[in-house]
Amino acid sequence: MADYKVDTLLAHVGINADEKTGALVSPIHLSTTYQHPEFGQSTGFDYTRTKNPTRANLEKTLAAIEQADYALVTSSGMAALVLLFSGFPVGSRIVAARDLYGGSFRWFNEQEANGRFTFSYATHEEELLDQITDETDYVFIETPTNPLMVEFDIVRVAEVAHAHGAKLIVDNTFYSPIYQNPIPLGADVVLHSATKYLSGHNDVLAGVLITNDQALYDKLFYDQNTTGPTLSPFDAYLLMRGLKTLSLRMERSTKNAQKIVDYLRRSPAVREVYYTGKGGMVSVKVLDEWKIPTILNQLKVFTFAESLGGVESLITYPATQTHADIPREVRYSYGLTDDLLRLSIGIEDAEDLIDDLKQALEDEYGKI
Repeated sequence: MADYKVDTLLAHVGINADEKTGALVSPIHLSTTYQHPEFGQSTGFDYTRTKNPTRANLEKTLAAIEQADYALVTSSGMAALVLLFSGFPVGSRIVAARDLYGGSFRWFNEQEANGRFTFSYATHEEELLDQITDETDYVFIETPTNPLMVEFDIVRVAEVAHAHGAKLIVDNTFYSPIYQNPIPLGADVVLHSATKYLSGHNDVLAGVLITNDQALYDKLFYDQNTTGPTLSPFDAYLLMRGLKTLSLRMERSTKNAQKIVDYLRRSPAVREVYYTGKGGMVSVKVLDEWKIPTILNQLKVFTFAESLGGVESLITYPATQTHADIPREVRYSYGLTDDLLRLSIGIEDAEDLIDDLKQALEDEYGKI
């Protein structure tokens, strides 16, 4: 794609993709199979599990906004992670950030139990760097982490990983390409749960893998075609539509989050606030964890639900939802305790969101 800035790339996702009709919006190609012009010839599209025009338009934009060469979309964020790791040799050694999405931990734990991979975990950057050795094959980080919002220096981690012959994988779901581009910083692979900020409307389940490594992309393309975790044409269309407002949504959710964090840090109901200063993800530890059910039940604007990154503000209780598969003793060892709530700040009016939090907390703690 042309060397445009990210806002232009997003606004123009899918346009000028249909030269025959001049349709402004990329068509949804629902056909599962494609006619060959003649024997031995192909339009470049043969079967939609292998390649689909709508999906191809989406992938072109996703690669461009991450400043990379290749992108591959999948049927979910976990499908992207499993597709990537399933291509690694048996016996691979992986160093990973300890604070990570519960679904990733669940799959990692299962693979290690089955003897496929060996994992070691680190809570903070220095510990992570110390664990990377010549025996390490891959390093996996979320930055910021989920849900404790720990940031890693991608440049530094990439340099150490590469010095030891390891590849760096970065989950960029929380920041999105608006606030972070791991590939130019040295990452070998970027992963997104595109269900979250990239689509932004809680109506698409999708994942994406992004890389500059053509050999890796070719293998991922082959493995995806073989195993089938592809994204449907309609979901690809919805994801393209969501991308058009990604920058605007991230800007609004960040402004809202900053105002909400200012309130939360003054609230006597809150013990600790975790926020990096940008993005819409905020985590808090409340003073009395036994009051959490009442607080959640009293919220009116925030929706008590799993997931994140949509236009609607959500509140999640990781201990029983997103991170329930991580044993309690493991969670507690790195600070993910039962008094923690995770907030995904949407694009509503910030005052309404603050008032909603106030009324839920004031009923329990008195006037703030």
